[in-house]
Amino acid sequence: MKIETIAIHAGNQSDKSTNAVIQPLTLSTTFERGENGDYPGGFIYSRAANPNRKVLENVLAKLEGGIDACAFSSGNAAGMSVFQALEPGSHIICPDDMYHGLRNQLKLMFNGILTFDFIDFTDIELIFNTIKRETKLIWAETPSNPLLKLCDIATVAHIAKEHQLTFVVDNTFASPICQQPLSLGADIVMHSTTKFLNGHSDVSGGALITKEDTEFWQKIKIVQGYGGAIPSPFDCYLVTRGIKTLPYRMRGHVENATKLANFLDNHPAVSEVYYPGLVSHPQHDLAKQQMLSYGGMLSFLLKDGEEKARQVVNGLKIFTQATSLGGVESLIEHRYSVEGPDTKTPKNLLRVSVGLEHIDDLINDLNEVL
Repeated sequence: MKIETIAIHAGNQSDKSTNAVIQPLTLSTTFERGENGDYPGGFIYSRAANPNRKVLENVLAKLEGGIDACAFSSGNAAGMSVFQALEPGSHIICPDDMYHGLRNQLKLMFNGILTFDFIDFTDIELIFNTIKRETKLIWAETPSNPLLKLCDIATVAHIAKEHQLTFVVDNTFASPICQQPLSLGADIVMHSTTKFLNGHSDVSGGALITKEDTEFWQKIKIVQGYGGAIPSPFDCYLVTRGIKTLPYRMRGHVENATKLANFLDNHPAVSEVYYPGLVSHPQHDLAKQQMLSYGGMLSFLLKDGEEKARQVVNGLKIFTQATSLGGVESLIEHRYSVEGPDTKTPKNLLRVSVGLEHIDDLINDLNEVL
């Protein structure tokens, strides 16, 4: 099936008792056992499995071309389950502009348990040279948040395979519509389902999708089941419903982001625009090679510095100044003030999640303030 059909049908399970076309919401935390003590319905307890989570995990796996998925209560919980599945003393190679929530998680929660290096993933030789005897995992984020740097997925996957390392790609910024890391050689894909997959800024969630059922994947499933950081049935229901329109929403996000990036790229108040779809992006050729389309996220630098950046976010009428991304509404944020003093993000950078409003209104709103 094509991805539009998968998005609608792989996440649905009609109710046989009522013939309802849309899956019912199953709130029960426990399920009745049969006379001999078995579970005829296939479910035991909601932390272990739930009908709504089952269909969400099915559609997630299908969208990314994987064989299995684990849904979590947040993107951070999904990432943490990977780190928890590693043996103590394991070494991780991470991008130097890794999403600050996961970067801080490693530094504050896993320091002394795991070791990690944050390096520039645009330098393939540096990745190769950072591998140690204790290295077990390469964690990539492409495009990165918020600098939209790219990692050459196929090349890093080859390096990981040569050294028998697990290669995980955070695909949140791209979504499975714009990029398919498993098909390029990655072992596991991570998503904050809060973002484009849900698409409506009204539920938190995360997910991991695997290409193969490995021993490491089974450890992740143990962390999911016994750690218990699982999404509620209603969260699963909402994300599954959001996914139904994902392919068509992403087309609108990409179209608007492309037009907005071109407008900003030619504006005299802007010194630089980070968007993989621009020819001026230093890795545009790599984007053409590994991305199906260029996504709905961009960042830009203002010539007049941090003060002007703050004036812009406070003066807009249609863009909302808020954290997060991937909703139908356009969001803008001064990222430096969120990420902390050790961030790689410039003080004059604004990150934009380009929504589905009319592009003329978005451009006029920014142009008036700029």
